[in-house]
Amino acid sequence: MKHCESIREKGASAPAVQVREIVLLVYRFAAAKDKSFSAPNPAEAIRPSDIATFKARDRALSPREIRKFLEALDTTATAATLRLALRFVMLTMVRKGEFINSTWDEVDFDNATWTIPKERMKTGKAHVVYLSNQAQDILITFKTCFSTSNHLHPGRYDMNTPISNATLNRVIEVAVKSINSQGEEFENFTVHDLRRTASSLLNEAGFNRDWIEKCLAHEEGSIRGIYNKAEYGEQRRVMLQAWADMIDAWCKGESVREIVRKAKILAANVELEI
Repeated sequence: MKHCESIREKGASAPAVQVREIVLLVYRFAAAKDKSFSAPNPAEAIRPSDIATFKARDRALSPREIRKFLEALDTTATAATLRLALRFVMLTMVRKGEFINSTWDEVDFDNATWTIPKERMKTGKAHVVYLSNQAQDILITFKTCFSTSNHLHPGRYDMNTPISNATLNRVIEVAVKSINSQGEEFENFTVHDLRRTASSLLNEAGFNRDWIEKCLAHEEGSIRGIYNKAEYGEQRRVMLQAWADMIDAWCKGESVREIVRKAKILAANVELEI
């Protein structure tokens, strides 16, 4: 139990539970192989819930936290392209796996879109991401750095494979540790929490909920969701550009009020043209 607790205290609850399972199986295997083996199995007295409890995540960064994180990220000791990858995920509101497995044939620079095929989408439907100017700049950097790779961001040692599933979260952990080393109390978060952050702040800014849900590639199960098949493409394009500009403004310590106001007017004009 003490060994599991020491692992848990390092922020590794899942490995601590796995250690308990390994010990449990080792003792059971020993007892099955040797009938004279009578040592009590210490893992049987410990329930997984004694080691760790898991709760649904609801972490969303505030504008101040976005600024602190991106400032720390800029000085994090990792590849510059990985720092850009986290910014790109924040800008596009996609899932981690959707970015990791992305390929250049999905990107249309002429129309400033990135179309994720249905085979890679959780919903089983192709998803169009409208690329802000900032997101396009990052893609151009990726294309320059990884010109021989089919992946937007390949792995470190093999240009033909994507980055690992854990890479981006590890970069976040390093940046958060850097913030906390300066006396801050900054709660850790994951790549997925960046989606929740975007959703929360765009909703707070008063953008249309349907546009936000479409950007997140969520499928609403209500009657309204079933009958509402609108894609809101141009409105989403306007909103995602506003989102990128809002992030830039927060990083400069500036207000986003005018950015939001102008975006809403522009999106309303798009609606009137339909």
